[in-house]
Amino acid sequence: MNTGILWFDNDPKVDLVTKIQRAADYYQKKYSKPPTLVLVHPSMLPKELLDKPELKMPCKGIVVRKNRSVLPNHFWVGETEEEEPDVVTVNLGPEEEKP
Repeated sequence: MNTGILWFDNDPKVDLVTKIQRAADYYQKKYSKPPTLVLVHPSMLPKELLDKPELKMPCKGIVVRKNRSVLPNHFWVGETEEEEPDVVTVNLGPEEEKP
């Protein structure tokens, strides 16, 4: 990822999916296009996802990858450039269909 934003969200009342959605919404407003990649610290992911090298679920085209370089409660949001291992995708709900 060459271009992106670093988003901080430590609200204990909000789940990971909502935090990622907030960051993605801000990115889309700023760059007029949706992000395709979010990097998070492994401690941010549920324990059942940490043991799986790859887990894919529908999520509006956003891939969530664990990365120890990103501090906890921070989200590095941008666009993918190439395939990398340890992909964990978080479900952000059903995609809206465009007419």
